[in-house]
Amino acid sequence: QAQLAESGGGLVQPGGSLRLSCAASRFTFSLYAMSWYRQAPEKERELVATITTADEPNYADSVKGRFTISRDNAKNTLYLQMKSLKPEDTAVYYCNAKLSTLIYWGQGTQVTVSS
Repeated sequence: QAQLAESGGGLVQPGGSLRLSCAASRFTFSLYAMSWYRQAPEKERELVATITTADEPNYADSVKGRFTISRDNAKNTLYLQMKSLKPEDTAVYYCNAKLSTLIYWGQGTQVTVSS
């Protein structure tokens, strides 16, 4: 069964940086579009960034210029580099893999931005 395991979350001060990782296993990572989603308390899950199989990134307006999504197909790993973090970035961040109707989710990692 496909697995996605996020790591790298934690507590960071406003203006700080974090790098999230998502290790993929038991499926052909390079064939899947990969995304990061996040869900804040009492809010709906929202798309943060997507990277295609051709390495083309797309970002939500709220994170453009601050977050960078990347992938390493040799390591079956997805990344999200986050800088200039704001309190409103506080959420559980989820890794997502999609190929047609095949969709996989990770268990999430908590990111808290607070002084």
